Amino acid sequence: MDGRRMILVTGASGFLGNHVARLLLERGEAVRALVRPTSSPRPLEGLDLDVRIGDLRDPASLKPAVSGCRQIYHVAADYRLWARRPREMYASNVEGTRNLLKAAAGAGAERIVYTSTVGTIGIPADGSPGTEASPVSLNDMAGHYKRSKFLAEQTALEFAANGLPVTIANPTAPIGERDFKPTPTGRIVLDFLAGRMPAFVDTGLNVVDVRDAARGHLQAAEKGRPGERYLLGGENLTLKELFERMAEVTGLPAPTIRMPYAAAFAAGAVSTAWARLSGMEPRIPLDGVRAAGKRTFVDTSKARKELGFEAGTATAAIERAAAWFRRQ
Repeated sequence: MDGRRMILVTGASGFLGNHVARLLLERGEAVRALVRPTSSPRPLEGLDLDVRIGDLRDPASLKPAVSGCRQIYHVAADYRLWARRPREMYASNVEGTRNLLKAAAGAGAERIVYTSTVGTIGIPADGSPGTEASPVSLNDMAGHYKRSKFLAEQTALEFAANGLPVTIANPTAPIGERDFKPTPTGRIVLDFLAGRMPAFVDTGLNVVDVRDAARGHLQAAEKGRPGERYLLGGENLTLKELFERMAEVTGLPAPTIRMPYAAAFAAGAVSTAWARLSGMEPRIPLDGVRAAGKRTFVDTSKARKELGFEAGTATAAIERAAAWFRRQ
């Protein structure tokens, strides 16, 4: 591989990062993947990658990873709705991002895309779709994952204000194949397939095909403005509508019982309290219930206008995700 034309992808063994790496390879790019020593090699099998072992929390391990890279896609994140030691999320998501951006600046990277989340976007109180310009603060962030990503995004904006060419991608809830872990969104699909979704709460989210979200990252590198945020989303769906789409694709019954939010909150509180005692991941993370307290509908017109971003239907993404999970 030509190191002078190398592109680094952090989180290439993760769901979204893996799709970003695959798209870059399809374009004929030389791709380097930064992975942790504990990462599963399975998502990278068969890919022509320059794999480097490192950790965002270890600045010394990042210098050789960024060396010679003209572009960097920082997709890696500690994405959990519950952690027994929340400080681990901040160490990876906030300090890890700072460490990587420092290394990227020292290496003279020409373009950096930082992967944030829809969770850092402000959602208007009147229920209208949120945009990149919607007012939002740290106090609006429910749970440690969102708080850590909000702080990491602020770190990226600080670097951009100081001249580093960082553009921010805010993907919504991605669905598709190769969700090995799986992510919290993938877990919804998996639980539906397993018949573990007897009820739903009255909430909503924006669902995006993971391939489209990955393609949006490449468009952000090509056309995005440094210091700007771009929502990469697909369809705004209530949870009831999402389950109806899943039922349509799989032939399985959609849940028909609507659970009151208070009941969901109580279940989440009990499940999370038991997790603290047992150390086992909660079946119903309380932070997930808190996030479901309002519909996360967004307007992606900025990305469409400035990047040329387009997203397909949630149905197609669900179909591929369901088929992949069943094969696994």
